Amino acid sequence: MLKEAYLFKKAGERIKCLACARGCLLGEGQIGFCGVRGVKGGKLYLLNYGIIEALHMDPIEKKPLVHFYPGSKVLSMGTTGCSWACAYCQNFDLSQRKRVEGIEMMPDDVINLAKRYGADGLAYTYNEPSIFAEFAHDVGVEGRKAGLFNVFVSNGYFTDEEIDYFTEFLDAITVDFKGNGNRSFLRRYAAVPDPEPIFSSLKELRRKGIHVEITDLVVPEIGDSLDDARRLSRWILENLGDDTPIHFLRFHPDYKLLWLPETPLSTLEAHYRVAKEEGLKFVYLGNVPGHPYEHTYCPNCGAPVIKRYGFEIIEYNIDDENRCKFCGYKLPIKGKLKKEPLYRRFFPVEF
Repeated sequence: MLKEAYLFKKAGERIKCLACARGCLLGEGQIGFCGVRGVKGGKLYLLNYGIIEALHMDPIEKKPLVHFYPGSKVLSMGTTGCSWACAYCQNFDLSQRKRVEGIEMMPDDVINLAKRYGADGLAYTYNEPSIFAEFAHDVGVEGRKAGLFNVFVSNGYFTDEEIDYFTEFLDAITVDFKGNGNRSFLRRYAAVPDPEPIFSSLKELRRKGIHVEITDLVVPEIGDSLDDARRLSRWILENLGDDTPIHFLRFHPDYKLLWLPETPLSTLEAHYRVAKEEGLKFVYLGNVPGHPYEHTYCPNCGAPVIKRYGFEIIEYNIDDENRCKFCGYKLPIKGKLKKEPLYRRFFPVEF
């Protein structure tokens, strides 16, 4: 379905799209890098408004968000296209598909489905949500009215205009760095000209009160520099604060990088140590079920306050005010922990 875009500005005889920092300049009949925003009749349109290609009920921990309504469940949705071209993308069948495909669902349909499955919130994920910003906005505004929170899993490659637009509905975001945010890595393996807009966006998102967590996909051999990890950790400390969670994720070979191995556990653990040395209080490892660094530890007494196995919470030692039961330290967690088994939070939906 076509929907006239909100995020654009005129640039002479062309239109500049503002749905990501790439800022595609488009003439009549042209479609942007993402594959889903194009000019027709002198106007910019979102070409996949209301066209959903992936829909699933997920635990919030899968995003990953671990300091935002832990134990809750979200109706996760994705479309096609992306503002990046990651050579290792595990959702390449969605993100790198430069054509509009899927099932038509209007915002009310999404909200009704979320209610039917007992979702606590809505997650815009699987492909980059900023490229379908107008649809996410309309779903999110209606979702908030219905008592649902809204979260993004995103590359954070935003414009200032876009962030203002998102503050009307967005509650939390996971911003996913790749290769420790190294510029050369992102240029070669993700077709990103410069990572600087990500850093600017993170500061603005934090300033506007949106809950932020950071992930960093640690790609072995080509994107696993400890110096880069140290710089990224130091930047987070200085600009977002020592309470900002960071998740170092294990890479699994996929798409065009099948020749690489999985990230060695020793490499992930070294990243963990670097982030802790720089002063970050909440550091996690991802895609390593059963590892003790999946847990949340009290920064005051060191006790495990939330234990996890993968996406499942297996033990908790915090009260209803998110205070450590051992020493009373107030954890920077938004929302109460919800005690619901994983099988109630992790399943496909019919749409």
